[in-house]
Amino acid sequence: MRARHASVPEDGPFWRHRRWQVSAAFLVLALCAGVGAVLYGGGDGGSRAAPPAGPTIGGLAPDGSRPQGCRTVDTAQPIPTAAPDDVTWRPVNGAQSPFSASAGPLRTTGPLRWCFAHTPMGAVMAAHTISRQMSGPDWRVVSRQQLVPGLGRDYFDAMRESMEDGGPPQTSNRLAGFLVVRYSPRTAVVRVLVRQATARYFSVDYTTDWNGVDWRLRPLNSGGLYGPVTPVLSLAGFVLWDKG
Repeated sequence: MRARHASVPEDGPFWRHRRWQVSAAFLVLALCAGVGAVLYGGGDGGSRAAPPAGPTIGGLAPDGSRPQGCRTVDTAQPIPTAAPDDVTWRPVNGAQSPFSASAGPLRTTGPLRWCFAHTPMGAVMAAHTISRQMSGPDWRVVSRQQLVPGLGRDYFDAMRESMEDGGPPQTSNRLAGFLVVRYSPRTAVVRVLVRQATARYFSVDYTTDWNGVDWRLRPLNSGGLYGPVTPVLSLAGFVLWDKG
């Protein structure tokens, strides 16, 4: 995360850039001192820390179908040019997040909101939902269940651990739209558009991977959940949530 990015998205208090940058710098120094081998495990990128106890997302049934109650209606594979007609907005950790009866999330298991359609729109919903859940006190459970495992997740966990949970963030930013930059049945890059109180816009990119059951968010190798914050001067190409 670079200090010049003064504007931050709506996805929670751990994106207080100054503190996040300090945490990242500390981790780099620790790795240089040889501590990384202890903190982050072997070459397979997996974390040695035991997963926190808590709810889990169901696995595939013996016939290869998705878990019980996880039957999404959306099957459209083309890149979406409009938001689903069935989108509703619900509070998630202090901010409004989109839900769709056709694209997901359909299931709630403890702090986990999951079961997204295996479609571009399902990837869009997953990017919005999973990132938003990381600002709450149950982020550890969400990380283990809904982030792609590897060194990026280990870095994220370590940096997120250093942030205090001071309650829901107070922000006037709101989710304004999205654009599917790249999609395949295995991975998708979703660009999230955010509108600031000043009526200016910026965007960030998330990557989601399909693991056979659901979409998961793939952290950057640096531990961040999204790509660079980019000012947006034109809304051309974006699908806007608010059709008005």
